[in-house]
Amino acid sequence: MSAASTETSAPLPTAGSRVFFQGAPGVGCVGSGPINGEDTVQKKQGKVTVKYDRKELRKRLVLEEWIIEQLSVLYDCEEEEMPEVEIDIDDLLEVNSDDERASKLQESLIDCYKPTENFVRELLARIRGMRKLSAPTKKGL
Repeated sequence: MSAASTETSAPLPTAGSRVFFQGAPGVGCVGSGPINGEDTVQKKQGKVTVKYDRKELRKRLVLEEWIIEQLSVLYDCEEEEMPEVEIDIDDLLEVNSDDERASKLQESLIDCYKPTENFVRELLARIRGMRKLSAPTKKGL
């Protein structure tokens, strides 16, 4: 095993941690002039502003892999050969009733020649209880 394939794992920052950037001594930004001895350790403070719920992301990934697998069976082909089918989980989660969700899914699967009822039913069961993934927001600005 080569040294390049050795994997190291660094701990992730906690919610309250801050990231500091330290400039090299004598190196400044363009137009900022030389850095004097008092500023040799220049610290700029940045905040990590994006938080991801890893558990929710993992559930979403597993669901998307299951959808691709099921669509491969329904369309009787590999993923690369599959017709363009768009199933937006967040869009489905915005809809209030399972009947409306099922209707949206049936519209997406209109070109499928195999029965899709079992797929729709199973997908609706799997998304029950999931949350919509919202765009990350910046805090403290």
